Amino acid sequence: MPTAALADLVLETWDLQSEHNGREHRTAEMCGQQLVVRRGQPFTITLRFSGRAYEDGVDKLAFNVETGPCPIETSGTRSHFAMTDFPEESGWSAVMQQQDEDSLAVSLCSPTSARVGRYTLTLEASTGYQGSSYLLGDFVLLFNPWHPEDTVFLRDEDERHEYVLSQQGLIYQGTRDYITPTPWNFGQFEDEILSICLKLLDINPKFLRDQNKDCSRRNDPAYIGRVVSAMVNCNDEDRGVLAGRWDNHYEDGMSPMAWIGSVDILKRWNNFGCQPVKYGQCWVFAAVACTVMRCLGVPSRVVTNYNSAHDTNGNLVIDRYLNETGEEDRRSRDMIWNFHCWVESWMARPDLAPGYDGWQALDPTPQEKSEGVFCCGPAPVRAIKEGDLHLKYDIPFIFAEVNADVVYWVVQRDGSQKKSIHSSVVGKNISTKSVGRDSREDITHTYKYPEGSEKEREVFAKAEHETSSLREEDEGLHLKIKVSEGANNGCDFDVFAVVTNNTDTERGCRLMLCARTASYSGAVGPQCGMKDLLNLTLEPRAEKSVPLRILYEKYGESLTQDNLIKVVALLTEYQTGDVIVAVRDVYIKNPEIKIRILGEPMQNRKLVAEVSLVNPLAEPLHNCVFVVEGAGLTNGQRIKELEEPVEPQEEAKFRVDFVPPQAGLHKLMVDFESNKLTGVKGYRNVIIAPQPK
Repeated sequence: MPTAALADLVLETWDLQSEHNGREHRTAEMCGQQLVVRRGQPFTITLRFSGRAYEDGVDKLAFNVETGPCPIETSGTRSHFAMTDFPEESGWSAVMQQQDEDSLAVSLCSPTSARVGRYTLTLEASTGYQGSSYLLGDFVLLFNPWHPEDTVFLRDEDERHEYVLSQQGLIYQGTRDYITPTPWNFGQFEDEILSICLKLLDINPKFLRDQNKDCSRRNDPAYIGRVVSAMVNCNDEDRGVLAGRWDNHYEDGMSPMAWIGSVDILKRWNNFGCQPVKYGQCWVFAAVACTVMRCLGVPSRVVTNYNSAHDTNGNLVIDRYLNETGEEDRRSRDMIWNFHCWVESWMARPDLAPGYDGWQALDPTPQEKSEGVFCCGPAPVRAIKEGDLHLKYDIPFIFAEVNADVVYWVVQRDGSQKKSIHSSVVGKNISTKSVGRDSREDITHTYKYPEGSEKEREVFAKAEHETSSLREEDEGLHLKIKVSEGANNGCDFDVFAVVTNNTDTERGCRLMLCARTASYSGAVGPQCGMKDLLNLTLEPRAEKSVPLRILYEKYGESLTQDNLIKVVALLTEYQTGDVIVAVRDVYIKNPEIKIRILGEPMQNRKLVAEVSLVNPLAEPLHNCVFVVEGAGLTNGQRIKELEEPVEPQEEAKFRVDFVPPQAGLHKLMVDFESNKLTGVKGYRNVIIAPQPK
C-alpha cells in the first residue's frame, strides 16, 4: 500500500527566549522588549509545531536573517541558512539542540564578522515540495568583546566589565595641578538607549547617501566609531546629537556643566525629532560617544588630556602673545585648552599594518574637519606615541594635542616681540578612571615617551617636530606659581610667584602678576587681581616668594561655570632684557554635596537618600535645583526645586526615595544648580543587596 503523504509541518508558537539569551550574552538589561545578542555566540530559540512533530530527514528547516533597508547576501546584510548537524564556522548557522514531543530547540549563531544592527528573523519550514514561511520577529546583534575572533575582543574580564558593562564612571576635569573627578551616568542599558543608538546610525549622512554600502560596513568598529564621532556633534548639519557652545551664554538650553549623564541627552535628541541638544563641551561630547560605543558592544572609556593643544596650522607650535602686563595681546587661532576629553575605543585595526591594534582615540568634539566632516579618529594610540602621522585617521591632530610646544611672545610697547625663555609643555597627566575602582589611572605613557628621552627625540624626528630646546635649565632665573591651600568658592586666597636666582650675581627684575577668570578653553575674562613690582632685587642663589591676594569680591561676579582663574607671571630681567613667563590655572573648589543612605539598600525595596549642601557664599542662592540620577537605581531623573532661597552658610537639604530595580554596585549622582553656584556635583556608591528568593 502507498504510504499516506505527511501533513505539512505547521508552526504554532515560538519563543526567542530573550531573557535566557540576554543573561548568556550579557545583554539582559536591554532585553525587556526584544532579543539582544552578541556576534559569534550561539543563542537558542524554541519552535512548537501543531498537528505533528518535526521529523529529521523528512522536514527541512531554514532561516533568513536580514538587516537594513536593502538586504543583500553579497553585502553581508542578508543570509539564508539551513538547519544542520554542525555549526558553520564562517557564516550564520542553525543547529538542532534538542527535541521534545512537539517542540524543537534550535541554536543559532552569527559569524564574528557579522554586521551589527537590527535584524528580522524568518523561518522556512518545508516537507517535500510544500513549504511555509514564518516571521519570527526582530533581534539586535552587537559587537562581542568576549569572543577571541571578534575585532573588539578584550582579554581581561575586569576590563570588559568596566569598559562595556559599567553604566557609570568618572570623567576628569579641573587643572593638571588640581585634577577633579566628575561622576557621569553613561546609562547604555537604560530603556530606549539601544534603539536611539541604532537610530543615530540610520540617519547618519553616509547611510542616507548609500544605504547598502553603509549597512555592509557595520561589521567594522573603526567605521562605526568614525560615524559616531561625526554624529555626536551637529556641526555638519547632519542632525547630530549635541550643539557645542563655549561662550558662557547657555540661557536657551542647558549649561554643559549641568549634565550628569548621557541618557537625558540622547532621549531629548530622540524626543525632539533629532534636533541638536543644547549645549555640550568636550567631556559631554566624549561621554555621549562613550555611551553609544559601549551600547553597541565596543569597549570604550573617556580620557582627559591636560594642557591640550589645538594646533590649527599644523606646525606643532602654539604661539601665545602677551603684552607687558600679562594680558593677551592678540588672539591666535591656536589654543591651549586647560583640559580636553576624547574617547578611546578598543579594537583591532586589520586595515593597518600589524602593531596598531588596541586603544584608538575618537574625538567627537567639533574642532577640525576630517575628510570634509567634523569627526576625528579612530587614531591608534600606539601610532600617536610612535609619531606615525601618515596612518588613518587624524593622527597629526592628536599628536599635536599631546606634543606641541607653547611659545610665549611678549609684545613690547613699540610693537617688537620678545620670545619668552620658558616653554610650557602640553599633554600632561592624561587620565582615565581605573578599572574597578574610583581612582585615576595615568595613561600619559601610552601617548608619549618620557620627556627628554632618546625615544622621544626619535619620535619627534620622525614626525618632523623640532622639540623646543627650552626645557628648564638649571642656570639663570626660574619662575613658578604656587597656590595656597583653600581656593574655595566664596573665599579669598593667595597665589605666589616663586622666583629663583640660580646665578652667582645679584639680578634686578620687574615682576608682573595678573589673575583673570577663565574658561577651560583658554579664553580669559576680567582681571581679578594684579601686582606690579618694578624693582625686585634677587640675591645670588636665593629664592623669593611674592604673594598676590585674590578676593572673592573681585572674582565672584565673573567666575565662569568652569571655576577657573588663570594667573600669569612675567619676569623681566633689566640687565639682559630676557622675559620669563609662568602660567597657572587655579581651580576654585565648589562645596561638597553630602549624600546619606537611610536604611538597608535592597533590590525592589524603597530606599531613601538624604542630599545636602552648605552655601559657602556671603550671599543667598536663588532658583536652587537638585537633580538626582543613577542607572540601576532611580529609573530616570529626580528633580527637586527648592522653594526658598538658601541663605549664606545655610544648609540646603532634601530627601528622595526610589526603588532600585537592580542589585549590585551603583553610583547615585547629584547635580546642584542655582543663580550663583552651578554644576556642583556629588556621588555616592551604593551596594544594593539582591532580593531574597
